[in-house]
Amino acid sequence: MPEAAPSPSPAPKPKSAPQKAMEKLGLLRDIDLALHLPLRYEDETKLTPMAALREGEPAQVEGVVTDCQVEARARKQLLVRVADDSGSVLLRFLHFYPSQQRQMAVGTRLRLRGEARVGFFGREMVHPVVKVVIEDTPLATALTPVYPASAQLPQAYLRKAVASGLARADLRELLPEGVVPRELPSLKEALQFLHHPPPKVSLAQLEDHSHPAWQRLKFEELLAQQLSQRQAKLEREKLRAPVLKASQGGLVERLLAVLPFSLTAAQQRVVEEIAQDLARPQPAHRLLQGDVGSGKTVVAALSALVAIDAGWQCALMAPTEILAEQHFRKLVDWLEPMGIRVAWLTGSVKGKARQAMLDRAASGEAQLVVGTHAVIEDKVRFARLGLAVIDEQHRFGVAQRLALRAKLKGDGPGAGPPQGGASPLGGSEPKATWGPTGSLEPHLLMMSATPIPRTLAMTYFADLDVSTIDELPPGRSPIVTKLFAAGRRLDVIDKIRYEVGQGAQVYWVCPLVEESETVDLRNATETHAELAAALPGQMVGLLHGRMPPKEKAAVMSLFSGGTMSVLVATTVIEVGVDVPNASLMVIEHAERFGLAQLHQLRGRVGRGAKASVCVLIYTAPLSDTGKARLKAMVETTDGFEIARRDLEIRGPGEFMGSRQSGAELLRFADLQEDAPLLQMARRLAPELLERHPGAARAQIQRWLGTKAEFLKA
Repeated sequence: MPEAAPSPSPAPKPKSAPQKAMEKLGLLRDIDLALHLPLRYEDETKLTPMAALREGEPAQVEGVVTDCQVEARARKQLLVRVADDSGSVLLRFLHFYPSQQRQMAVGTRLRLRGEARVGFFGREMVHPVVKVVIEDTPLATALTPVYPASAQLPQAYLRKAVASGLARADLRELLPEGVVPRELPSLKEALQFLHHPPPKVSLAQLEDHSHPAWQRLKFEELLAQQLSQRQAKLEREKLRAPVLKASQGGLVERLLAVLPFSLTAAQQRVVEEIAQDLARPQPAHRLLQGDVGSGKTVVAALSALVAIDAGWQCALMAPTEILAEQHFRKLVDWLEPMGIRVAWLTGSVKGKARQAMLDRAASGEAQLVVGTHAVIEDKVRFARLGLAVIDEQHRFGVAQRLALRAKLKGDGPGAGPPQGGASPLGGSEPKATWGPTGSLEPHLLMMSATPIPRTLAMTYFADLDVSTIDELPPGRSPIVTKLFAAGRRLDVIDKIRYEVGQGAQVYWVCPLVEESETVDLRNATETHAELAAALPGQMVGLLHGRMPPKEKAAVMSLFSGGTMSVLVATTVIEVGVDVPNASLMVIEHAERFGLAQLHQLRGRVGRGAKASVCVLIYTAPLSDTGKARLKAMVETTDGFEIARRDLEIRGPGEFMGSRQSGAELLRFADLQEDAPLLQMARRLAPELLERHPGAARAQIQRWLGTKAEFLKA
């Protein structure tokens, strides 16, 4: 007799809307629920006599329904009169169900919470929270939490889920005795207090996060974050990388001898710091930051030459084709006369030309490969990659940077040498192995023209070595920043007419409207037509993100060559464009731009000897944030001061994205207010990892879970 087929397993039960909403908020584990803290609290621990209600103040009252009726005006309204011993209040419901009317029948005792106002019929509440009181329902003994939620996630459902998660979560003390300051409560006590604070607690201390319970959470969070980054750094130190040293009288010295300028003291310092990194057998993981125009490209070129001189390849990746091409042109000018072969690889390089570039990278013929994210695609292989340079690294998403690191380590399909094994390049370490086990990992140098305030670098980049170019090359002209209201647009056009008559060149930047490329394009196109009509005899160009790469390149060539007087562009020219003769930058709707972006755009002028001006055209009324940004732009041209103010305006999470972008890594701590806690966490992290590695791992897992991976990017 044939065996009966096994009965199919029941289909999984579909998730409810609140369950889906909780997943979207990242509330997956019990500890996630326990750490989902209230935004504010409601006091349901006491009752206010109805006669004592004050207009505009939330309060809780209790009384008996004396009247309940639907009034038919322009729209139906449910009006309910409730009274206690001191007086009465009218409840007004503009939206209601028949079941609500039945719930509030005459004679029913109700407990109400809402904001009182004085109407035509005396005191009233509009859409209060209503509870039917059955047999002296007791009052709450703690403040009622109001949690961050969404439309699909009712507070009642979330409160129950959080209470359940808090009860189940493993909140044992993970940290050894003596690590946590004595004045702070245990983590379990802190969380129970913050979810259900007693009625007599200082609401001010809860709201400004200065209460000891908040301090405990912030300390734990900062410690977990510092532990994670310290651990990432220690793990990287176990990896091996090629030892890259420039030879005496080699490529580095040859380039320095032919450059038409001398390095600044700051450039010399960071070149030496990077050279020391590359000479170690551990992979470098360094961030090079410097203000716009501080000369990071030549530092990258000298770093690449260290690798090439040692017989290895270098890859340089930039976020946009315009920026990548800017680097490519400079590097070709500097390096090809020295016999260095440079390959160009972006999404617009197709067909045979693309295959030729891939072959040159794979064979080792190309000693330097410059391009966009196309450099990390699966088909791109390197014979002997010793150094990767990522420019404007914050413009790449976390996933892209993690994929790049995996590829470089040999974990991806595009890593390692071509089949056949032996590298065609000479060098000091011909026996390099490739692959996930025992492989050599290339050194990594990241560059950013968005300076990072020190406290932020300490927190978000604790696993990185940071080099800073803190001076500009001599000969850079000062930039004056001026504000113009939108009504003075014609005055700005008159200024442009005068400037181009004097032989200067001008940028006019239109804002990027993310919701609609069509609106964005129309804005730029209309401005281009307006300026072309206002400036007869002058060439006015248009540059936007939807143009084919060849057209973009042709426009930029005309502008950089001096043939084109005015360039109307969207923010595709934000970084990397270098036209020394351009001395006027006009930014339209400046209030729509972020502070760092405004500073980057302003940095496109002031690159020659001519005094330069940046005009910010704004449309009133301005928000407080908009005013603060424009004020900062007028008051300073120092990128580090701009970064400090940007951090003040936006806060660390938004400033960094998700260490540019994923979920915000610090939810509770404030980098400026909690600097003492941050210093304490930095001091304790190495000691904890060394003496109590198990506790350190558990702390990271509790607080970061999978987010720890983002810190490695």
